[in-house]
Amino acid sequence: MLKRLPIKIILAESKPAPLVKVCGWVRSVRRGKEVSFIALNDGSCFASLQLVVEPQLLDVLPAGLGTGACLSVVGELIASPAEGQQWELQVTEIELLGGVDESFPLQKKRHSFEFLRSIAHLRPRSNSFGAVFRMRSALSFAVHQYFQQRNFVHVHTPIITTNDCEGAGEMFRVTTLDPQKPPLKDGQIDWTQDFFGDSTGLTVSGQLQGELFATAFSDIYTFGPTFRAENSNTSRHVSEFWMIEPERAFCDLAGNCDLAEDFLRHMVGYALEHCAEDLDFFDQRIEKGLIKKLQSLHKAEFHRVSYTETVDQLQKSGQKFEFKVEWGSDLQSEHERFLTEQIYSGPVFVTDFPKGIKAFYMRDNDDGKTVAAMDLLVPRVGEIIGGSQREERLDRLQQKMTAHGIAEGELDWYLDIRRWGSCPHAGFGLGFERLLMYLTGMENIRDVIPFPRTPGHADF
Repeated sequence: MLKRLPIKIILAESKPAPLVKVCGWVRSVRRGKEVSFIALNDGSCFASLQLVVEPQLLDVLPAGLGTGACLSVVGELIASPAEGQQWELQVTEIELLGGVDESFPLQKKRHSFEFLRSIAHLRPRSNSFGAVFRMRSALSFAVHQYFQQRNFVHVHTPIITTNDCEGAGEMFRVTTLDPQKPPLKDGQIDWTQDFFGDSTGLTVSGQLQGELFATAFSDIYTFGPTFRAENSNTSRHVSEFWMIEPERAFCDLAGNCDLAEDFLRHMVGYALEHCAEDLDFFDQRIEKGLIKKLQSLHKAEFHRVSYTETVDQLQKSGQKFEFKVEWGSDLQSEHERFLTEQIYSGPVFVTDFPKGIKAFYMRDNDDGKTVAAMDLLVPRVGEIIGGSQREERLDRLQQKMTAHGIAEGELDWYLDIRRWGSCPHAGFGLGFERLLMYLTGMENIRDVIPFPRTPGHADF
C-alpha cells in the first residue's frame, strides 16, 4: 500500500518521483477545458502543492470539490514549468474524501482575524493561523530542547491547588459542592465537606511547587497551563494560558538575568533558523520588519538598570506620560516602551523593585526598601519576562507572609524547604502566548492560542 507523504517532504525532494501519494485540503481550484489546477495543503508547511488533473478524472468525482474539500491523490512528481514552484504533481488517481458546499466559510482568500475568531474550529485551515500554530508547535519543542540540553528536570506541577501564588484572588474555583445549597458552618461555606476537604482552584503559577523540586534537583522547569479569573477583555489577556517557569538552586538575581537572556536569545534564534517560511509570511502580511526586529534582538546587548535608576531616567527625560512616574509605583507599558525604544534602543532588565509592589516570596535586599526582582523589557512590547531571587531565609519569609496576610500554617509545606537545607534560589516566568505574539507580530493574544478562553467564551 502506497504511503502518504507530507507535502513538506515532497517539496524538499531533489529529483522527480514516479509515484507519490498525498492527502490534504483544497486551497483553490482552477478548472480548464484541457486541464485543471488544484492547490492542495496538508498543514505540514506553508506552501501548497500544485496538482495537475485531467478533466476525465474530475468528471467521475461526486459533487463537493471546492475550496476546503479533502482529497487523496496519487501521481507523478515532475518539475514545474511555472515560476515560483519547483514541483507539481501530475495526478493519475484522485479520491474526494470529504466534500464541501457553498456554505463553507473560508471561500475567500482573506478574512479578518475577528471573523476567524468566531470560527476558531476552522481557522487553522487559513494561511495566517496555519503559520501561527506551526510556530507554536516548533517553539514548544524549542522550550524543552533548551532546558533538556542544559540538564534541567521537567516538572509537572499541579493544575488544582489550594494556593494563590500571585495573591491577587483571581483563581477559578474547583468544587464538587452544590452551588445552590452549599454546606455552611458559622454562615460560611464549609470547605471541609468539599472533594479535597479544602478550598481549591485552578493554578495561577507552578512556581511555588517548582521551588520544592529545585531544592532536590537544582535546576528544574515547568511548562504548563495556568489560569486567571480576571474579567479583562484586552488584546493581552486570556483566562487560560501557558507559562514557562524555570527555577534554579544556588542562583542569585544576576544569574537569573543571565538565564533569562540566554533563553530568550535561544527562542528567537530557533524561530529564525527553523521557522523561516512562516516568519516570511508574518513579515510580509502581519508586521513589516518583523524578521529584522528579531535579528536585532538576537544579537542585541541586554542592558541592566535598577528600578530606582529607571525612575530617575524617566523623570529626567522630559517626556510627558499619561501615568505619572514616581518611586513606589509600578512601571506602566508606556514607561517600559520609552525605556527600551528611546533610552536604550534595545532590551533592558529592570531590577530591585520596591517591596510594596512585589510578591511575598521575593528576597529582601539589604536596603530594607527593595526586593531582588527583575523584569525583562523588550521594544514594542514592554515586559516579557518577570522573576526574582526567592527569599530563602525562614524568619524573613515568615515575616513577609504575615505582612501579606497569609495565615500561619497555610503554606507550611513551602516554609519547610527553608527549615531544612535551605539555599539561595531564583527563577522567572514567561507567558508562552506573549512570546508568540512577539515572534509572530500578532497583536491579539487570542490569535496565538488554539482555543482562547475569555470572559463569556469557552465554546469548545
